[in-house]
Amino acid sequence: MTTAQIISGKQVSDEIRQNLKTEVESLAEQGCVPGLAVVLVGEDPASQVYVRNKAKACEDLGFYSEVHRLEADTSQEDLLELVHKLNEQSNINGILVQLPLPKQIEEKAIINAIAPSKDVDGFHPVNVGNLVIGDDSLLPCTPAGVIELIKHTGIEISGKHAVVIGRSNIVGKPVSMLLQRENATVTMCHSRTANMKELTRQADILVVAVGRANFVDASYIKPGAVVIDVGINRLETGKLAGDVDFESASSVSGPITPVPGGVGPMTITMLMKNTLLAAKRAHGLS
Repeated sequence: MTTAQIISGKQVSDEIRQNLKTEVESLAEQGCVPGLAVVLVGEDPASQVYVRNKAKACEDLGFYSEVHRLEADTSQEDLLELVHKLNEQSNINGILVQLPLPKQIEEKAIINAIAPSKDVDGFHPVNVGNLVIGDDSLLPCTPAGVIELIKHTGIEISGKHAVVIGRSNIVGKPVSMLLQRENATVTMCHSRTANMKELTRQADILVVAVGRANFVDASYIKPGAVVIDVGINRLETGKLAGDVDFESASSVSGPITPVPGGVGPMTITMLMKNTLLAAKRAHGLS
């Protein structure tokens, strides 16, 4: 039986989008319309859904948007050519190349080709480096969304012990940097960590991003801790499950995110926020 406060990503996301919409309307009066280009190579079904959702978010917020759909056999050269063209386009402030890419294309080469000022995914080495040293940069969307959700609980991050399970470049590493930026003391756990439960049970804030369904149960959690579940896994039954066993975990945790409806809705919202920020910078308005 769940007594924990459920953190609704949809609710937080809707509030942020409402603020973004107001800002977009006032920027439009100054001749600044944020523009996002999304590039999709091939027919990956999950990617198709993401791209549709991104295009809809742009429309809802009053952004200009372009979707470039390329064949699965597109060459790396042709994709690089498109990225360079978008880098030059003044009506495009954000460029997002949907990952994963087909195997003939090296992801790194494409990420590196995107202008750092238009890298709204926050994956370019320049933006990653700025994140690490604490300089201004476009932040990776999912980790930035995680921080927004924690702040929304009203719990102070500063001085807390945060434990992150998972060390991926997309979530684990950047979220640990952002938690440090908020003055948390951060411990990172991963597949080689000894005594993981001893560490996670000390966490005031636990962020789980391991890609294993229902990996974390109540035995990992300090009573009352904030639990953010970044995982999204499809079970054999077809249902979606997070990396946290929600039923078990929510019997001991404090505020906790569900899956679906937790971190998921935040990712696209933070992407929109980055695109707006990039547009303001391009127009000298930030």
